[in-house]
Amino acid sequence: MLSSPDLSFSRNLPLVVFNQLGELLQQMAQSVDTTLLITEALLSRVRVPKEWQSQRFTLLVSERFSALLLGSWEQKQVQESPAWVVARSSSANQSIAESRETPEQDVYSAINNANGLQAPLTELNTCLTFNSEAIASFLSQLRDLFRHDSYTHQHLERYRQLLRPNDATLQSQFTLLLLEHLLPQQNQEATASPSVNNHQEVYACQAVEEALKKQISQERLLNQVNTQIRKSLDLPVIMATAIAQVREFLELDRLVIYKFEGSQVNSQNSTPPQIPDWQKSGACIVYEALATEDIPSVLHYQEQTCFARNSPCWEKYRQGFTLVVEDVEKVYALEECLLNFLRESKVRAKLAAPIIFEDKLWGLLIAHQCYNSRQWSESDKNLLISIAEQLAIAIHQAELMRSLQEAARKLTQEKQTLEQRVIERTMALRDALLAAEAASRLRSEFLATISHELLTPLTYVIGMSSTLLRWPIGELSQRQRDYLQTIHDSGEHLLDMINDILDLSQIEAGKTVLNLIEFSLIKIAENTIESLLDKARDKQVNLKLDLQIDPRRDRFTADSPRLEQILWNLLTNAIKFTPEGGSVTLRIWVEDDTAIFQVEDTGIGIPEEQLPLLFEKFQQLDTPYRRRYEGTGLGLALTKQLVELHRGRIEVESTVGIGSVFTVWIPSQEIRE
Repeated sequence: MLSSPDLSFSRNLPLVVFNQLGELLQQMAQSVDTTLLITEALLSRVRVPKEWQSQRFTLLVSERFSALLLGSWEQKQVQESPAWVVARSSSANQSIAESRETPEQDVYSAINNANGLQAPLTELNTCLTFNSEAIASFLSQLRDLFRHDSYTHQHLERYRQLLRPNDATLQSQFTLLLLEHLLPQQNQEATASPSVNNHQEVYACQAVEEALKKQISQERLLNQVNTQIRKSLDLPVIMATAIAQVREFLELDRLVIYKFEGSQVNSQNSTPPQIPDWQKSGACIVYEALATEDIPSVLHYQEQTCFARNSPCWEKYRQGFTLVVEDVEKVYALEECLLNFLRESKVRAKLAAPIIFEDKLWGLLIAHQCYNSRQWSESDKNLLISIAEQLAIAIHQAELMRSLQEAARKLTQEKQTLEQRVIERTMALRDALLAAEAASRLRSEFLATISHELLTPLTYVIGMSSTLLRWPIGELSQRQRDYLQTIHDSGEHLLDMINDILDLSQIEAGKTVLNLIEFSLIKIAENTIESLLDKARDKQVNLKLDLQIDPRRDRFTADSPRLEQILWNLLTNAIKFTPEGGSVTLRIWVEDDTAIFQVEDTGIGIPEEQLPLLFEKFQQLDTPYRRRYEGTGLGLALTKQLVELHRGRIEVESTVGIGSVFTVWIPSQEIRE
């Protein structure tokens, strides 16, 4: 444990003498200032290496006087012990070292401790040093054990840096006290009474009997708790009854259940007394059992900030660690905030076992001794662990039942909600159907009115303007001719738009029927190109036709006027958005009774984010293009409807500044007689 220590004292000492030396150091601590006095009890809050588990120590550090009392256990056997006791005790020690699997091992433990019959751990190899370097080395090793506890780690490091050589006066004072206690020990060997050996075997049998009785009572208690859990689903009753029975069995002052925040459980009181708002959603003590009414209640207590932040136990609890504290004054000597909290709660010793539910730390089962310290036995610890495991089972059982009840409640509520929604949805659909039918009638009436009120005047406007442009009598000025041409072109444009709207409405209403005939694809393509040559020349766009069809197989069945309308819409759209000097190409071929039409242009292109809106009604390019290019946005929407009416499809590929390619697949239609 110490690196090259300079020892002032080293020998094997009985445990009583070792404890007396520790008391001497405690007396010295009262006569010096800025004192740190700790014992091995401090290690109960951390997991320690194997080499530390057999060590006992008392460490005193101050500016004027420092000392380290260090002891390790020495195993010795009493020669007068009966052979059967020694044999059974040896077997028990081996079993405990390997694993604690049987109840009898607790009995053998009782034999080992029965008035020193086998007398394990009766003497300590003791070292007492005043060397500041040796003490500093021990403090460094002790500090490293608390590397996950920043507060304790820094506290120990501060005292390590405080070490100085001892004051000569204080050193002499302690040496005199040491001699007064050690010199009489050499001549005061205790002589055993002659009757002791005669009664050792009888005493061992009594110890075995008492241990067996305690083990049987403990097993009976566990069975009672287990039976209650199997028979009852009332978690508050199980919790309250279990801790009351365990408190009475272990003769505890107080036994509590501490629940962490977020754990599902009802507390002992359904409406707890006035709790501050900041505590209502936090973790707290939810059950307690008290030995007498004089012991103060800690029900609904919540840990202070100092406990939550400075204690390294929380992560260890999640790993199944059980905290054993025999004296809080020694264990928490470095943590004033937590020690004051425990003093206020009247806790002098405690034993805490984790309650782990579904691999999560649900809470703690904590035993309290309120007025004096207590040496917790291994059987006390094992009983508390077993009860905590049984309570975890009860919590799991209650959670399952709660989940089932909640699921049943939600299912009933959802069923009622679904029925109400079905009724509401049926009424809404009925209202929507009536509204749709009314809207359909209004649209039909509106379209019929539009057809008569708009198409008839437009026909006169277009016809008369054409007649005036060809008027043989008299001579029109150029301005008059321009005005007439504008009237004629505007009428034609308006007529096309109205026809598109009527066609689109007829298709959406399901009133359009294809007029299927057999025709020549080449002729359709040539007629369409020819009708748009003048328009292309006016825009100075090169309009081309690329026919990839075998003239001998140039027969196709579809609605010829509709197909020609599809090509006309695509080509006029390409011409409109192709700048001067550009080109538009119509390419046609046939694959597996499917005609494929492809219109390729070198126009402005279409941004990728606008492609999904391309075939929507009344959709055009963004605002700058609307001012530059005319149109209503119905052409491509109508084209898509006509293509799908033939059970075909249309796709587009486009790159801004390079051009676009529209591809249409039209399957050959079957004429039904």
